[in-house]
Amino acid sequence: MRLWSISPKYLDSVGLVALWRESLLALRVLEGLTRGYRNHPQLARFKQCSNPLKAINTYLYYVWIEGRRRDFSFREDRIRRDMVDTSLKIPVSEGQLKYEVWHLLRKMFNRNPA
Repeated sequence: MRLWSISPKYLDSVGLVALWRESLLALRVLEGLTRGYRNHPQLARFKQCSNPLKAINTYLYYVWIEGRRRDFSFREDRIRRDMVDTSLKIPVSEGQLKYEVWHLLRKMFNRNPA
C-alpha cells in the first residue's frame, strides 16, 4: 500500500490508478471492514488525525479530482462527501517528501526507462 504525500498530479497514469485503488483499500481498513493492513505504516498518519475517516475521504477526494482532470472514470460515489474537509492538512516532514520524490522517480523510470 502506497499513500503518497506528494500531490497526485505528479503521478503517471499507472501510479494514479494504483493510488486510487490503494486509497479505497485504506478507506475500508479505517472503516474496520477488512482484517488485513490494519497496522500498515502508510495508515499511521491518517490514524493520528482527530478524524481518520475524514482524513482518508479528503485524501480520496483529491485523488478523484486529479483522476477527473485526466478523464479517468474514478467513481465519485466511493467518497463520502460529507466527510471531506478541504481545510484539513496532514503534516509531512521534509525528509518524507524527499524520500517520496526519489521513490516516485525510480518507479517511473523503471516503468519507462527510455
